[in-house]
Amino acid sequence: MALAVGLLVLLVGLLVSIGLHELGHMIPAKRFGVRVSRYMIGFGPTVWSRTWGDTEYGIKAIPLGGYVKIVGMLAPAEAVGAKPKSGVLGQMMQDARDASAEEILPGEEDRAFYRLSTPKKIVVMAGGTLTNLVVAVLLFGIVMVGPGVPFAASTTVGTTLPCVLPVDAPADRECTAQDQPAPVALADLRVGDVLLSYGGVSIESWDDFLAAVQEVDGSDIPLVVERSGEQVTLEVSPIVVERPVRDDAGEPIVGPDGEIVTEPSRYIGFSPTTGEPEPLSAVLPRAGEAVVGTLDLMVNLPSRLWDIGRSMITGDERDASVMGLVGMGQAAGAIATAEGPGIELADRVALMLSLVASLNVALFAFNLIPLLPLDGGHVAGALWEGAKRQVARWRGRPRPAPADMARMMPLANGVFVVLVLMGLFLVVADIVSPVTG
Repeated sequence: MALAVGLLVLLVGLLVSIGLHELGHMIPAKRFGVRVSRYMIGFGPTVWSRTWGDTEYGIKAIPLGGYVKIVGMLAPAEAVGAKPKSGVLGQMMQDARDASAEEILPGEEDRAFYRLSTPKKIVVMAGGTLTNLVVAVLLFGIVMVGPGVPFAASTTVGTTLPCVLPVDAPADRECTAQDQPAPVALADLRVGDVLLSYGGVSIESWDDFLAAVQEVDGSDIPLVVERSGEQVTLEVSPIVVERPVRDDAGEPIVGPDGEIVTEPSRYIGFSPTTGEPEPLSAVLPRAGEAVVGTLDLMVNLPSRLWDIGRSMITGDERDASVMGLVGMGQAAGAIATAEGPGIELADRVALMLSLVASLNVALFAFNLIPLLPLDGGHVAGALWEGAKRQVARWRGRPRPAPADMARMMPLANGVFVVLVLMGLFLVVADIVSPVTG
């Protein structure tokens, strides 16, 4: 049931994101006078369609994508001076040119995409992927400025512990006279205090504070907090205690003997609040981090796919950074059905919106790849065409012919096959070696 709910939510988010992506192509194309014959959500047989103006709008049976049919994407052979070529590849190029030319209605030759100027071509082809970026930023903004990112630790003190409990103590165990007092109890740190600095180290995030606690040694270390609008300096003397070693999912690691694995760690004795709203100024940096992280992931995608394939064979823990549709559905299902103390409906909604925002970041970054049939391939072709025209202008030569993008169709078909195979591989991996934690 959780998987079904997750897939449904993810599917709706995916379709809305793709629909907006295609609008990002269609709207500027129409504004520049290019005829857009179709706007479709999904692939395969048409379930519903309606024609407004010169565009057919519809929904297709397989809800895993979408497209807009922009007339005249490829220049005809006579416009680019292409000569017939023999062989399978040559026929593939010519068939693509012929199919594109058939879309151009008599008397509407000027409404073909290939006739646009370079800047206009870039606007049309980059419009879709930039729309996904805008959607991602808006969703991150809604989550961060609204309810706050669920379970994200802030720099505000949420709870303080009066004593140091044993590692294996139950969560509801109360302190006794025999338990060692926690440093925060002696330092008078209070719930609601906002951390500013520790031992002279500025605190901008909870991770900054954790790092400072482990790096700053000594006793009576100054901890500066904001309390009721004023800065208060406390003196904290951390103690060294045995704390559980946790895995990537935050769960304690259990050793071969069945005991929780521990390590010595400096301890103060409080926890932060989570899911607090953040300022509007934090939205763009957060979106930027997501984009950079996704681009880094794409650069290392071959090695990540290799590791996933190896985990399918060896049974080792699966890399959670790359998932297919099934894996994302499982993640959405876990979010939709998550239960536990402090988990509310607002947390689930925020996590779902964050997941869809991350999906839009992936669509943005993936379409930047300068290969057809991706948007980045069309942008690269337009830039090449523009560069040739600019060089010709500098040299006083005649305006060059449009870029012959049909020559890239064999490569485009190869890229398409690779993308389909990669998608199928990830679906199999999600089933055989699902992401855990």
